[in-house]
Amino acid sequence: MPRLTRLTPDTAVGASRDLLSELESRHGRIGDMVSTMAHSPAVLGGYLQLSRAMGRAKLDRRVSERISVAVQALQGCGLCLDAHVSAARAMGVDEEEIARARAGTSADPAIAAIIALALRIYREPTSITDEQVNALREHGYSDRAIADVVGVVALNILTGSFNLLAGLVPESGTDV
Repeated sequence: MPRLTRLTPDTAVGASRDLLSELESRHGRIGDMVSTMAHSPAVLGGYLQLSRAMGRAKLDRRVSERISVAVQALQGCGLCLDAHVSAARAMGVDEEEIARARAGTSADPAIAAIIALALRIYREPTSITDEQVNALREHGYSDRAIADVVGVVALNILTGSFNLLAGLVPESGTDV
């Protein structure tokens, strides 16, 4: 059961009302996380800005979705995990790779290396080494793509933590 109520453009006030009204007019439907985030216009605005910015990331979306699956498998947000597994499937990531991502790895050494970096950023960023970053470059990742991993992890921490706080869970009957 959700711990925080959903807001709508009619029930929200101030900046939250404006943000929700804009989202509703552009997309029609407002999801549970966004409508609940509207309790804090700062959190909602920050989420929307970071989400838009990460849409311009250099990192391949199939890779960033696997990173998101790995982070959410650790963080424990079922709602986020379901969303990222569905997105990975929609992009053609097979079930074996999704299972590997849940376990924090990949059959592809380059993808396994970038997932390992993401999990270090999530768990213990002080343990990142020059060798690890250099190995990513040897796998063909640019500095921009490597830096984008921080944004992917940060976005997952924000959404997962919020959903866990708010008590938002996947709808029953999901296939994940």
